[in-house]
Amino acid sequence: MRRRGVRNNGLDAWPGYVDALSTLLMVVIFVLLVFVLAQAFLSVALNGRQTALDRLSREMAQLTQLLSLEKGHSHALELSVATLRLQHEGDAANVATLSGEVATDAAKLAAADKLGSDAQAQVALLNRQLAELQQQLAAIAQALDLSQKDLKDRDVRITDLGNRLNIALADKVNELKRYRSEFFGRLSALLAGRPGIRVVGDRFVFQSEVLFPPGSAELSAAGREQMRTLARTLKQIAAEIPSDLPWTLRVDGHADRQPIVSAAFPTNWELSSARAITVVKLLIAEGVRPQNLAATAFSQFQPLDDGDGPEAFARNRRIELRLTDR
Repeated sequence: MRRRGVRNNGLDAWPGYVDALSTLLMVVIFVLLVFVLAQAFLSVALNGRQTALDRLSREMAQLTQLLSLEKGHSHALELSVATLRLQHEGDAANVATLSGEVATDAAKLAAADKLGSDAQAQVALLNRQLAELQQQLAAIAQALDLSQKDLKDRDVRITDLGNRLNIALADKVNELKRYRSEFFGRLSALLAGRPGIRVVGDRFVFQSEVLFPPGSAELSAAGREQMRTLARTLKQIAAEIPSDLPWTLRVDGHADRQPIVSAAFPTNWELSSARAITVVKLLIAEGVRPQNLAATAFSQFQPLDDGDGPEAFARNRRIELRLTDR
Protein backbone atom coordinates (compact mmCIF):
# COMPACT_ATOMS: atom_id res chain seq x y z
CA MET A 1 0.00 0.00 0.00
CA ARG A 2 1.36 3.47 -0.88
CA ARG A 3 0.62 7.09 -0.83
CA ARG A 4 2.04 10.29 -2.09
CA GLY A 5 3.68 12.61 0.44
CA VAL A 6 2.82 16.28 0.64
CA ARG A 7 5.87 18.19 -0.55
CA ASN A 8 4.74 21.75 0.04
CA ASN A 9 7.71 23.32 1.83
CA GLY A 10 6.05 26.74 2.12
CA LEU A 11 3.42 27.96 4.59
CA ASP A 12 -0.03 28.81 3.29
CA ALA A 13 -0.59 32.01 5.31
CA TRP A 14 -2.40 34.16 2.73
CA PRO A 15 -6.11 33.12 2.41
CA GLY A 16 -7.37 35.34 5.23
CA TYR A 17 -5.47 38.36 3.84
CA VAL A 18 -6.77 37.77 0.30
CA ASP A 19 -10.40 37.49 1.60
CA ALA A 20 -10.05 40.79 3.49
CA LEU A 21 -8.72 42.63 0.41
CA SER A 22 -11.44 41.09 -1.82
CA THR A 23 -14.20 42.29 0.58
CA LEU A 24 -12.80 45.84 0.73
CA LEU A 25 -12.44 45.96 -3.06
CA MET A 26 -16.11 44.95 -3.45
CA VAL A 27 -17.16 47.78 -1.04
CA VAL A 28 -15.14 50.33 -3.08
CA ILE A 29 -16.69 49.14 -6.38
CA PHE A 30 -20.21 49.30 -4.85
CA VAL A 31 -19.75 52.92 -3.66
CA LEU A 32 -18.44 54.01 -7.08
CA LEU A 33 -21.36 52.24 -8.78
CA VAL A 34 -23.89 54.14 -6.59
CA PHE A 35 -22.39 57.51 -7.55
CA VAL A 36 -22.20 56.61 -11.25
CA LEU A 37 -25.89 55.58 -11.25
CA ALA A 38 -26.87 58.81 -9.40
CA GLN A 39 -25.05 60.92 -11.97
CA ALA A 40 -26.65 58.96 -14.83
CA PHE A 41 -30.18 59.49 -13.44
CA LEU A 42 -29.49 63.22 -12.96
CA SER A 43 -28.21 63.49 -16.54
CA VAL A 44 -31.44 61.90 -17.83
CA ALA A 45 -33.51 64.44 -15.82
CA LEU A 46 -31.46 67.38 -17.11
CA ASN A 47 -31.80 66.17 -20.71
CA GLY A 48 -35.60 66.04 -20.30
CA ARG A 49 -35.72 69.57 -18.91
CA GLN A 50 -33.42 70.82 -21.66
CA THR A 51 -35.70 69.25 -24.31
CA ALA A 52 -38.73 71.05 -22.85
CA LEU A 53 -36.80 74.33 -22.72
CA ASP A 54 -35.80 73.94 -26.37
CA ARG A 55 -39.45 73.28 -27.38
CA LEU A 56 -40.68 76.40 -25.52
CA SER A 57 -37.88 78.46 -27.04
CA ARG A 58 -39.02 77.42 -30.52
CA GLU A 59 -42.65 78.32 -29.67
CA MET A 60 -41.53 81.69 -28.30
CA ALA A 61 -39.58 82.34 -31.50
CA GLN A 62 -42.71 81.55 -33.55
CA LEU A 63 -44.85 83.86 -31.40
CA THR A 64 -42.24 86.60 -31.64
CA GLN A 65 -42.25 86.25 -35.43
CA LEU A 66 -46.07 86.39 -35.46
CA LEU A 67 -45.97 89.48 -33.23
CA SER A 68 -43.53 91.14 -35.59
CA LEU A 69 -45.76 90.36 -38.57
CA GLU A 70 -48.79 91.75 -36.72
CA LYS A 71 -46.90 94.89 -35.79
CA GLY A 72 -45.88 95.34 -39.43
CA HIS A 73 -49.44 94.79 -40.57
CA SER A 74 -50.71 97.27 -37.96
CA HIS A 75 -48.17 99.82 -39.06
CA ALA A 76 -49.27 99.35 -42.66
CA LEU A 77 -52.87 99.83 -41.63
CA GLU A 78 -52.00 102.96 -39.73
CA LEU A 79 -50.29 104.33 -42.82
CA SER A 80 -53.36 103.44 -44.85
CA VAL A 81 -55.62 105.23 -42.37
CA ALA A 82 -53.45 108.30 -42.47
CA THR A 83 -53.49 108.28 -46.27
CA LEU A 84 -57.24 107.82 -46.40
CA ARG A 85 -57.71 110.61 -43.90
CA LEU A 86 -55.65 112.92 -46.05
CA GLN A 87 -57.43 111.83 -49.26
CA HIS A 88 -60.97 111.35 -47.96
CA GLU A 89 -61.37 113.61 -44.98
CA GLY A 90 -65.04 113.92 -45.78
CA ASP A 91 -65.76 110.21 -46.18
CA ALA A 92 -66.74 109.28 -42.60
CA ALA A 93 -68.12 105.89 -43.57
CA ASN A 94 -64.81 104.78 -45.05
CA VAL A 95 -63.01 106.06 -42.01
CA ALA A 96 -65.35 104.11 -39.71
CA THR A 97 -64.75 100.94 -41.73
CA LEU A 98 -61.02 101.39 -41.65
CA SER A 99 -61.19 102.15 -37.95
CA GLY A 100 -63.00 98.84 -37.39
CA GLU A 101 -60.30 97.00 -39.28
CA VAL A 102 -57.66 98.77 -37.22
CA ALA A 103 -59.50 97.80 -34.02
CA THR A 104 -59.62 94.18 -35.14
CA ASP A 105 -55.92 94.20 -35.94
CA ALA A 106 -55.22 95.83 -32.59
CA ALA A 107 -57.12 93.02 -30.82
CA LYS A 108 -55.06 90.45 -32.71
CA LEU A 109 -51.90 92.28 -31.73
CA ALA A 110 -52.95 92.32 -28.06
CA ALA A 111 -53.63 88.57 -28.18
CA ALA A 112 -50.21 87.97 -29.72
CA ASP A 113 -48.63 90.12 -27.01
CA LYS A 114 -50.41 88.04 -24.34
CA LEU A 115 -49.12 84.77 -25.91
CA GLY A 116 -45.61 86.20 -25.97
CA SER A 117 -45.87 87.14 -22.27
CA ASP A 118 -47.03 83.61 -21.35
CA ALA A 119 -44.15 82.07 -23.27
CA GLN A 120 -41.68 84.35 -21.56
CA ALA A 121 -43.11 83.37 -18.15
CA GLN A 122 -42.68 79.67 -19.00
CA VAL A 123 -39.10 80.28 -20.17
CA ALA A 124 -38.34 82.10 -16.92
CA LEU A 125 -39.80 79.21 -14.90
CA LEU A 126 -37.73 76.66 -16.84
CA ASN A 127 -34.61 78.79 -16.34
CA ARG A 128 -35.19 78.76 -12.59
CA GLN A 129 -35.72 74.99 -12.60
CA LEU A 130 -32.57 74.52 -14.67
CA ALA A 131 -30.60 76.63 -12.20
CA GLU A 132 -31.89 74.48 -9.33
CA LEU A 133 -30.89 71.29 -11.16
CA GLN A 134 -27.44 72.71 -11.83
CA GLN A 135 -27.07 73.46 -8.11
CA GLN A 136 -28.10 69.89 -7.29
CA LEU A 137 -25.58 68.57 -9.82
CA ALA A 138 -22.85 70.70 -8.27
CA ALA A 139 -23.74 69.34 -4.81
CA ILE A 140 -23.60 65.75 -6.11
CA ALA A 141 -20.26 66.43 -7.80
CA GLN A 142 -18.92 67.83 -4.53
CA ALA A 143 -20.16 64.76 -2.64
CA LEU A 144 -18.52 62.52 -5.25
CA ASP A 145 -15.22 64.37 -4.83
CA LEU A 146 -15.43 63.87 -1.07
CA SER A 147 -16.20 60.18 -1.55
CA GLN A 148 -13.27 59.75 -3.92
CA LYS A 149 -10.99 61.43 -1.37
CA ASP A 150 -12.35 59.11 1.32
CA LEU A 151 -11.70 56.11 -0.96
CA LYS A 152 -8.13 57.26 -1.51
CA ASP A 153 -7.66 57.58 2.26
CA ARG A 154 -9.08 54.08 2.68
CA ASP A 155 -6.71 52.74 0.02
CA VAL A 156 -3.79 54.26 1.91
CA ARG A 157 -5.01 52.69 5.16
CA ILE A 158 -5.56 49.33 3.45
CA THR A 159 -2.06 49.43 1.96
CA ASP A 160 -0.58 50.27 5.35
CA LEU A 161 -2.60 47.51 7.01
CA GLY A 162 -1.48 45.03 4.33
CA ASN A 163 2.16 45.96 4.87
CA ARG A 164 1.82 45.51 8.61
CA LEU A 165 0.00 42.22 8.09
CA ASN A 166 2.75 40.99 5.78
CA ILE A 167 5.37 41.91 8.36
CA ALA A 168 3.40 40.14 11.11
CA LEU A 169 2.93 37.03 8.96
CA ALA A 170 6.61 36.99 8.08
CA ASP A 171 7.49 37.23 11.77
CA LYS A 172 5.13 34.32 12.58
CA VAL A 173 6.55 32.25 9.72
CA ASN A 174 10.11 32.88 10.80
CA GLU A 175 9.22 32.10 14.41
CA LEU A 176 7.56 28.82 13.42
CA LYS A 177 10.55 27.96 11.23
CA ARG A 178 12.80 28.43 14.24
CA TYR A 179 10.75 26.06 16.41
CA ARG A 180 10.43 23.59 13.56
CA SER A 181 14.20 23.58 13.08
CA GLU A 182 14.66 23.05 16.81
CA PHE A 183 12.11 20.20 16.76
CA PHE A 184 13.81 18.51 13.81
CA GLY A 185 17.22 19.01 15.34
CA ARG A 186 16.29 17.42 18.66
CA LEU A 187 14.33 14.58 17.06
CA SER A 188 17.09 13.91 14.53
CA ALA A 189 19.60 13.59 17.37
CA LEU A 190 17.35 11.16 19.27
CA LEU A 191 16.56 9.00 16.21
CA ALA A 192 20.00 9.15 14.61
CA GLY A 193 21.20 5.77 13.39
CA ARG A 194 17.89 3.99 13.82
CA PRO A 195 16.93 1.93 10.76
CA GLY A 196 13.79 2.72 8.79
CA ILE A 197 13.70 6.40 9.79
CA ARG A 198 14.69 9.17 7.39
CA VAL A 199 14.40 12.94 7.07
CA VAL A 200 12.99 13.94 3.68
CA GLY A 201 12.75 17.70 3.17
CA ASP A 202 10.69 19.14 6.02
CA ARG A 203 9.29 15.84 7.34
CA PHE A 204 10.30 12.66 9.18
CA VAL A 205 9.58 9.43 7.33
CA PHE A 206 9.02 6.21 9.32
CA GLN A 207 8.82 3.03 7.28
CA SER A 208 5.67 1.12 8.19
CA GLU A 209 7.67 -1.99 9.16
CA VAL A 210 9.33 0.05 11.94
CA LEU A 211 5.96 0.89 13.51
CA PHE A 212 3.41 -1.74 12.43
CA PRO A 213 3.26 -5.46 11.71
CA PRO A 214 2.41 -6.28 8.05
CA GLY A 215 -1.25 -5.57 7.20
CA SER A 216 -1.98 -4.20 10.71
CA ALA A 217 -2.80 -0.80 12.16
CA GLU A 218 -1.68 -1.75 15.71
CA LEU A 219 1.68 -0.31 16.76
CA SER A 220 4.40 -2.80 17.55
CA ALA A 221 6.36 -2.51 20.79
CA ALA A 222 9.23 -0.85 18.93
CA GLY A 223 6.78 1.44 17.17
CA ARG A 224 5.23 2.56 20.46
CA GLU A 225 8.67 3.34 21.83
CA GLN A 226 9.52 5.40 18.75
CA MET A 227 6.29 7.41 19.10
CA ARG A 228 6.82 7.95 22.84
CA THR A 229 10.25 9.42 22.05
CA LEU A 230 8.59 11.67 19.48
CA ALA A 231 5.89 12.72 21.99
CA ARG A 232 8.46 13.70 24.64
CA THR A 233 10.37 15.87 22.18
CA LEU A 234 7.18 17.41 20.82
CA LYS A 235 5.92 18.33 24.31
CA GLN A 236 9.23 20.01 25.14
CA ILE A 237 9.08 22.12 21.99
CA ALA A 238 5.33 22.83 22.41
CA ALA A 239 5.97 24.28 25.88
CA GLU A 240 8.29 26.86 24.29
CA ILE A 241 6.04 27.82 21.35
CA PRO A 242 3.93 30.98 22.12
CA SER A 243 0.21 30.33 22.49
CA ASP A 244 -0.65 32.78 19.68
CA LEU A 245 1.51 30.90 17.16
CA PRO A 246 -0.67 28.28 15.40
CA TRP A 247 1.07 25.00 14.65
CA THR A 248 0.12 21.42 13.79
CA LEU A 249 1.94 18.11 13.68
CA ARG A 250 0.45 16.34 10.69
CA VAL A 251 0.61 12.54 10.63
CA ASP A 252 0.29 11.20 7.05
CA GLY A 253 -0.41 7.53 6.36
CA HIS A 254 0.83 6.06 3.04
CA ALA A 255 0.53 2.62 1.46
CA ASP A 256 1.98 0.83 -1.59
CA ARG A 257 -0.13 -0.02 -4.60
CA GLN A 258 -0.48 -3.70 -3.86
CA PRO A 259 -4.16 -4.54 -3.17
CA ILE A 260 -4.86 -5.53 0.40
CA VAL A 261 -7.09 -8.50 1.18
CA SER A 262 -8.50 -7.99 4.67
CA ALA A 263 -11.91 -7.86 6.31
CA ALA A 264 -10.74 -5.00 8.54
CA PHE A 265 -9.27 -2.99 5.66
CA PRO A 266 -11.15 -3.32 2.36
CA THR A 267 -8.70 -0.98 0.59
CA ASN A 268 -5.42 0.80 1.20
CA TRP A 269 -7.40 3.92 2.13
CA GLU A 270 -8.69 2.30 5.30
CA LEU A 271 -5.27 0.89 6.22
CA SER A 272 -3.33 4.16 5.68
CA SER A 273 -5.92 6.23 7.56
CA ALA A 274 -6.12 3.73 10.43
CA ARG A 275 -2.34 3.80 10.89
CA ALA A 276 -2.26 7.62 10.91
CA ILE A 277 -5.07 7.70 13.49
CA THR A 278 -3.29 5.12 15.66
CA VAL A 279 -0.18 7.30 15.80
CA VAL A 280 -2.25 10.38 16.67
CA LYS A 281 -4.06 8.54 19.47
CA LEU A 282 -0.77 7.39 21.01
CA LEU A 283 0.63 10.94 20.91
CA ILE A 284 -2.52 12.21 22.63
CA ALA A 285 -2.19 9.48 25.26
CA GLU A 286 1.38 10.67 25.85
CA GLY A 287 0.21 14.21 26.59
CA VAL A 288 0.33 16.01 23.22
CA ARG A 289 -2.60 18.43 22.81
CA PRO A 290 -5.19 17.11 20.31
CA GLN A 291 -5.61 20.67 18.95
CA ASN A 292 -2.08 20.43 17.56
CA LEU A 293 -2.48 17.08 15.80
CA ALA A 294 -3.96 16.02 12.45
CA ALA A 295 -4.28 12.57 10.87
CA THR A 296 -4.45 12.30 7.06
CA ALA A 297 -4.36 9.41 4.62
CA PHE A 298 -3.16 9.18 1.02
CA SER A 299 -3.50 5.43 0.32
CA GLN A 300 -1.12 4.44 -2.53
CA PHE A 301 -1.47 7.68 -4.51
CA GLN A 302 1.65 9.59 -3.41
CA PRO A 303 4.54 7.12 -3.81
CA LEU A 304 8.16 7.95 -3.14
CA ASP A 305 9.32 5.21 -5.51
CA ASP A 306 7.53 4.32 -8.78
CA GLY A 307 9.25 0.94 -9.01
CA ASP A 308 7.52 -2.45 -8.91
CA GLY A 309 9.98 -4.34 -6.71
CA PRO A 310 9.77 -5.18 -3.00
CA GLU A 311 12.17 -2.36 -2.09
CA ALA A 312 10.00 0.23 -3.86
CA PHE A 313 6.88 -1.10 -2.16
CA ALA A 314 8.62 -0.96 1.24
CA ARG A 315 9.66 2.64 0.71
CA ASN A 316 6.13 3.65 -0.17
CA ARG A 317 4.63 2.03 2.98
CA ARG A 318 5.33 4.78 5.49
CA ILE A 319 4.18 7.26 8.12
CA GLU A 320 5.29 10.87 7.59
CA LEU A 321 5.40 13.56 10.30
CA ARG A 322 5.43 17.23 9.39
CA LEU A 323 5.37 20.25 11.74
CA THR A 324 3.51 23.06 10.00
CA ASP A 325 1.09 25.94 10.53
CA ARG A 326 -2.67 25.51 10.54
